Amino acid sequence: MASKTFRCRLVTPTESLLDEQIAYASIPAWDGLFGVLPGRAPIVARLGLGELSVRFSESNSGGTRSYLVDGGFVQMAGDTLTILAERATPTENLTEAEAQAELDAANRREAPKDAADRQAEVERVNREKRRAALAVRLARSSRGKGI
Repeated sequence: MASKTFRCRLVTPTESLLDEQIAYASIPAWDGLFGVLPGRAPIVARLGLGELSVRFSESNSGGTRSYLVDGGFVQMAGDTLTILAERATPTENLTEAEAQAELDAANRREAPKDAADRQAEVERVNREKRRAALAVRLARSSRGKGI
């Protein structure tokens, strides 16, 4: 009989956020979302900016948990999903007020006109704006949710 769960590890450079058995993961890769179920073929993918959502099995408390992730890599090998994120924040730790303040500050930022690589600076500022807007949306949608 095939297993109904697999191990999921979410790690940033500063902390380990998750190391549990889960039933499903929705992953924001740099080129779109993909899902992971038990028994999935091996894969290595680049992590993008978005909401990482994991669903626990009923035998492991059920429910879901979400994270705001930004950059890194994902690997599924055997029965272990490893997510090495540059940045990750549990959505239950996001507050709407802080996220809105971050969005307001990001919207005021502009790439320096004299930057050595102007295009890279424009992309960095735009990514900060997208991340802040996503944080606001996730903070609003995660109120009262979680395990």
